[in-house]
Amino acid sequence: MADPSVDSLTHQLDNLLLDQAFLTGFTPSSLDAEVFTNLSSQPSPSLPNLLRWYNHLKTYKQPELKSFAKTDTKVTDIVKMVVAENTLSVEEKKTLINRNLQEVLGEDRIDEIIKTRDLKIYWGTATTGKPHIAYFVPMSKIADFLAAGCEVTILMADLHAYLDNMKAPWELLKLRTEYYEHVIKAMLSSIGVSVEKLRFVKGTDFQLSKEYTLDVYRLSSIVTEHDARKAGAEVVKQVSHPLLSGLLYPGLQALDEQYLGVDAQFGGVDQRKIFTYAEKYLPNLGYAKRAHLMNPMVPGLTGSKMSSSEADSKIDLLDSAGDIKKKLKKAFCEPGNITDNGVLSFCKYVIYPVALRGEKFTINRPEEHGGDAIFDTFDDLEQSFAKEEIHPGDLKSAVEKYLNGLLDPVRKIFESPELKKLSLAAYPPPVKAKVVKGNKPAEVEEVATYRLDIRIGKVVEVSRHPDAEKLYVEKIDVGEPSPRTIVSGLVDFVPEEKMLNRMVVVLCNLKPAKMRGVESKGMVLCSSREEPKEVEPLAVPEGSSPGDRVTVEGEKEGAPDEVLNPKKKVWEKLSVDLMTNSDGFAQWQGNDLITGKGKITCASVKGAPIR
Repeated sequence: MADPSVDSLTHQLDNLLLDQAFLTGFTPSSLDAEVFTNLSSQPSPSLPNLLRWYNHLKTYKQPELKSFAKTDTKVTDIVKMVVAENTLSVEEKKTLINRNLQEVLGEDRIDEIIKTRDLKIYWGTATTGKPHIAYFVPMSKIADFLAAGCEVTILMADLHAYLDNMKAPWELLKLRTEYYEHVIKAMLSSIGVSVEKLRFVKGTDFQLSKEYTLDVYRLSSIVTEHDARKAGAEVVKQVSHPLLSGLLYPGLQALDEQYLGVDAQFGGVDQRKIFTYAEKYLPNLGYAKRAHLMNPMVPGLTGSKMSSSEADSKIDLLDSAGDIKKKLKKAFCEPGNITDNGVLSFCKYVIYPVALRGEKFTINRPEEHGGDAIFDTFDDLEQSFAKEEIHPGDLKSAVEKYLNGLLDPVRKIFESPELKKLSLAAYPPPVKAKVVKGNKPAEVEEVATYRLDIRIGKVVEVSRHPDAEKLYVEKIDVGEPSPRTIVSGLVDFVPEEKMLNRMVVVLCNLKPAKMRGVESKGMVLCSSREEPKEVEPLAVPEGSSPGDRVTVEGEKEGAPDEVLNPKKKVWEKLSVDLMTNSDGFAQWQGNDLITGKGKITCASVKGAPIR
């Protein structure tokens, strides 16, 4: 018997089927069979998409309809994505869609679509580390998209989380995906966005299907290793010998656009290379090129990119008010500095768009310090800070007030015993070493980059090794009372006259070792590749001095080992993740090598291991 409630949804179903073959995507499910059976009659020609779908379903025999993949999704769930009539003009919608974005690819395609119907867009997040406060930036844009009448899908990219160098262990994927969904819903609720207007999809719900898997194979047959590595350079964890999983990652993200049936994908500007990869390769599979919208990356509290792996750069969504005060107190917020200022950027991308809720940004100050300062727009606040009319401490106090206002509802939701239990299960604390009675617990030795004593050096003398034609014997000033003797195999790559007085990067705490009879007390670090054979010493920032310490941006700080114990293989373990990226920046696990003067670079041998 036909279900009259299905007949009342035909217009929404027709709109849904504009860009996808079946009701839940690009493969038939039990919901297609159910709706087909419950329609009272064939759809009219005024509903062309629904009619096409209906005629397709008619080609299946009854046993085949019953064999469709089972789904718990209901017809009312899928039509939630069909947004009610929006009274905004095309220009007003466009303004909301583009607000606070850094870049849009395919803007002309978006313009054409919103003239006739609502834009379909998705945002995906890999369920890896705990979401931090910078996640409010995409949440604020999702609020804009919904206000513009867009149909928004949020993808819980659980399979991507596993592929990205196994950042999320397989056994924790389900728990972390559940945690992410609760967190995202709590964040959206905090800024007044109804989750009823959103569609939440888990990656493994469709990425393991036969059709999707076949497309992965088709894509892998036309994509080069170079393009796959380049596409994931800013997103996938970069190591010297990448796993195949990391090379598949960009392709899956591209295919998601097709299988989610969207017009556009939204993400951070760090996703740009994956977006251009998708624009290049999807048409080769016969699929439409999508548009891409990118928001800026919000600097962390230390001035670098906010990252789940860098504790001091981020504020966790469940941090207490006391934790926030401590972290903001240490945050980088130099007087007058309006670039690389995480505190100020957060005002622009989160507090102004979503936290103020019609209020004016207010910095409370005592009368003797000028009294309260009120700012209608972010530009006014930024200009005042640039002129040093606002003290960093006062700005931090105001941001603290607004952050707590945003986070209080999230904290309250996660006070429930069920969510506390979920949080602990999804992110279990490190296992403590067992204590054997009468013995001290075995200390786990930390393999961290701070243990490397890497310094800037200046080559003050250079000569050929008396017994090895391919080796130089150098005297290098590394900021000690006397230069060190270091042997380097650079004869075939750097002329002697260009080595003399050259500023180099030196690993200073290797155990001294004799090289063809000459004791070498360190190593000149170079970008080096085997095919074709190329070696180039790393270049130092302008203004560097011998002895300047080189560290990894965002990594834990500490005193280096006096001498690295060869048996512990600390250098060997850490060096596998040292490399220059495609832009020539020296990095460890994607984080830049820096000094107080700037970044370590390499002019020519890019995208190669550092040895």
